[in-house]
Amino acid sequence: MTDLPPIEIRGLTKRFGQALAVDSLTLAVPEGSVFGFLGPNGAGKTTTIRVLMGLANPTAGEVRLLGEVAGPACPAKRLVGFLPDVPAFYGWMTGPEYLRFAGDLFGLERSALKKRVGELLDLTGLTGVKTRIGGYSRGMKQRLGLAQALVNEPRLVILDEPTSALDPIGRHEVLETIQAMAQRTTVFFSTHILADVERVCDRVAILDQGRLLAEDTMVALKARYSRPIFKVRLAAGSEEFAQTASQAKWAEKVESLEGEVRILARDGETAKVEIPRLIGSRGLALEGFEISEPTLEDIFLKLVGEGKASHARS
Repeated sequence: MTDLPPIEIRGLTKRFGQALAVDSLTLAVPEGSVFGFLGPNGAGKTTTIRVLMGLANPTAGEVRLLGEVAGPACPAKRLVGFLPDVPAFYGWMTGPEYLRFAGDLFGLERSALKKRVGELLDLTGLTGVKTRIGGYSRGMKQRLGLAQALVNEPRLVILDEPTSALDPIGRHEVLETIQAMAQRTTVFFSTHILADVERVCDRVAILDQGRLLAEDTMVALKARYSRPIFKVRLAAGSEEFAQTASQAKWAEKVESLEGEVRILARDGETAKVEIPRLIGSRGLALEGFEISEPTLEDIFLKLVGEGKASHARS
């Protein structure tokens, strides 16, 4: 372990002509974390990763990998594993042959590499697969890509959209592999799939239009941005109840659909008292009442919506 974060980004800006892909991005990735780099398509995630890996130069700002300034000749890259968004393989090779090839590029000693390849095939569920890579499914190729990213026993692994375009089984397999990886290295995980972040990440940064909207642990983000959602099902009078609730100061948003009223509360504690009072004072028959906490998707949509509005004003 070291006091230096595996990834440190300070004021990163990247332009392509007049187009601003990344806008003054600053963040640090703690060692040992599974860090979700989250944003919609076109948010600037892949551009940031290309700068991290020395495949693109920043327009402004500084990026460091394991304490070293990122760039084509960054010596720290020998301690970094990388899986691009569209990995390429030699289809005529088998999985073990490809991993041995990748290990040779890192100059790994043959006996140690043989053992390493066996461990990685076991980790990614590819042990005993004799099919050439050209016959692999998309999920198998992604798992082989993860194994390749670990062949040099990296301190940091950077994954760009590792579950995109996978079916549910392939996604499940890859996420299980990422969870296993997290026991041995820091993982920087770029994606636009919110459920994947909730499943495997302990820390998340939300990016949109090249700007950082929020960055914290999953627990802290939910505590900071969560608003409880109250679901009220009435035998009758739901429209009238929804209209009354929408005028209350403790309600941020009220929707009525097929007899169910959903209330996003600005003040949850007050809502817990006032919703039953409103129902009782109007003599309404309550059929169902539920309180749920917003998901990461709710938080994401709220932040991205606010970010777009702020960007439009500026």
